[in-house]
Amino acid sequence: MERNPDELAMRIRQGDKVALSRGLTLVESTRKNDHETALTLLDKLRDQTGNSIRIGITGVPGVGKSTFIESFGQVLVEKGKKIAVLAIDPSSEKSGGSILGDKTRMNKLSQLPEVYIRPTASGGSLGGVAKRTRESILLCEAAGFDVVIIETVGVGQSETMVKEMVDFFLLLMLAGAGDELQGIKRGIMEMADALVITKADGDNEAAAKRARNEYKNAMHLFPPNENGWIPKAMTCSSYTNIGVPEVWETIESFANKMTLSGFLDANRRGQEVYWFKETLKEMLIANFMDAKGMKERILAAEKILFEGKGNAFADAKELMQFYITQLTNAKN
Repeated sequence: MERNPDELAMRIRQGDKVALSRGLTLVESTRKNDHETALTLLDKLRDQTGNSIRIGITGVPGVGKSTFIESFGQVLVEKGKKIAVLAIDPSSEKSGGSILGDKTRMNKLSQLPEVYIRPTASGGSLGGVAKRTRESILLCEAAGFDVVIIETVGVGQSETMVKEMVDFFLLLMLAGAGDELQGIKRGIMEMADALVITKADGDNEAAAKRARNEYKNAMHLFPPNENGWIPKAMTCSSYTNIGVPEVWETIESFANKMTLSGFLDANRRGQEVYWFKETLKEMLIANFMDAKGMKERILAAEKILFEGKGNAFADAKELMQFYITQLTNAKN
């Protein structure tokens, strides 16, 4: 695989999808050498990033995220947009494997030359996104994509992390699924810039409209957003395409207003700070785990705790002291 960052950067700027795939593979790699090359690549492409609308799409499993994106993406292509879809598949906690079947589920969309779909395993990461999704967004922007869509694994307690890497957060919901107003996690609803009831066709159309009105009333009870945007509640059918163009119109209206007000730029700067802190945490944990003898000590502590003989806080403090001692000795 081509790992020359200068060559890759040049080809990615030209919109070469093969080079983009190779760049994304580097970014996702856990190998130390690949990580260093990926950082160099991102640095060379930095001035080409930031020109897309970043959209996060989430929703409960079965809500039809991939089907919606298939329909939504075709609407965007008809409007002259180039789209990148970063589709996150959940990884098995037992095997670490993932199905990565999003290209199959978006068959028509994946065949369009203006579209790039990258299925990625979550790798057990929290937040409903893969570990390097943010860096992947930057590479897609450098390759010239106007819209970058992140399809997350499904609504979960920690999935709100996706909000910290997108401009617009779209929550897809089902009508009559027993979660209207009560069961849905309020935290995610409060962060949504629009809520769309899917499968609003046939016998389900009336129920979808009722659910939309209920959500619309509920969303008015939430505290106002700092950006002044009033979240929308909408319905659509990915099969008939009714309501799908209106979702894009809402996103476009949001992006225009946020750009004019300066909020879009300020929000992205805030996201940079957030990811700086997250990266710092990740690096500290990695260094801690790589300390000589640390893995063995952790395993020993886990065994003692499992046997009911240890103390979680005291044992953690002891490991931290061991780490600090190692750092001190290395400095001397």
